[in-house]
Amino acid sequence: MPMSEKEIKLFITNAIPNSTVEIEDLKGDGDHYSATVKSKSFNGKTRVEQHKMVYDAFKGKMGSELHALKLKTISE
Repeated sequence: MPMSEKEIKLFITNAIPNSTVEIEDLKGDGDHYSATVKSKSFNGKTRVEQHKMVYDAFKGKMGSELHALKLKTISE
């Protein structure tokens, strides 16, 4: 069962407190999303480390319940 935009946002905000998260359903199918995540937690981290922080928020659900997530991270 695919994740909703609300669930995706909740996973990210729970793992990265004080983040600003925008979610977009790219194809309207509930299976392909884009997320823009802005957080002070990203300061001093490489883009790969920032993306890993977001992907880790899903606790192994990437690729199963969440099929595709295009990701953009921004440090504050």
